[in-house]
Amino acid sequence: MDQAKPLPTYLLQRYHGWKATSYAENQAWYRRLASEGQRPRAMVISCCDSRVHVTSIFGADQGEFFIHRNIANLVPPFKPDGDYHGTSAAVEYAVTSLNVTHLIVLGHSNCGGVQGCIDMCQGKAPELEAQASFVGRWMDILRPKYELVADEIDPDVQARQLEKHAVVISLENLMTFPFIKDRVDQGVLSMHGLWTDIGEGGLECYNPKANEFHKV
Repeated sequence: MDQAKPLPTYLLQRYHGWKATSYAENQAWYRRLASEGQRPRAMVISCCDSRVHVTSIFGADQGEFFIHRNIANLVPPFKPDGDYHGTSAAVEYAVTSLNVTHLIVLGHSNCGGVQGCIDMCQGKAPELEAQASFVGRWMDILRPKYELVADEIDPDVQARQLEKHAVVISLENLMTFPFIKDRVDQGVLSMHGLWTDIGEGGLECYNPKANEFHKV
């Protein structure tokens, strides 16, 4: 660990500011969270993109959401092969241990991961095609949906369509997990697909019956 460096000064300053204000003013709440554990009602699967701020969008406090972030908010299909599966592990823990009652997949506009998938499918990103590319192999989850937008001429429209398909394929893959399907069938777990427009602050919700996203 010789490569480890001290935290940047601005982060240290922000930490001390938080400790002196937000923490000091809500000390009892933080201690309660620590002693009683977490009881989130919902799990949110969102993108790693730094512009996607889940807690701000929904005005959530600590302890409300169990949040998992990855490239392009994708969920792989159920595959118990003994390999490393961070997203699947997070989903399993949220559903079977924390007993969340809502699973939310949140996509967003201008997603770099989705654009990478488009570039890869169009032969413009050979580096993502390489077997050693973690991003490329992860975006293979979304690749089957590219056929649905391949004929779209407008690149902006094409990207937005595929961003929403990333939400839909994640919802589809979540239902391949037996412990999720059982809970959904029993009516104790609900699934939600959302897409947010970063620039406009808009939010759209997926309607599976109509197979469309509608503004909230």
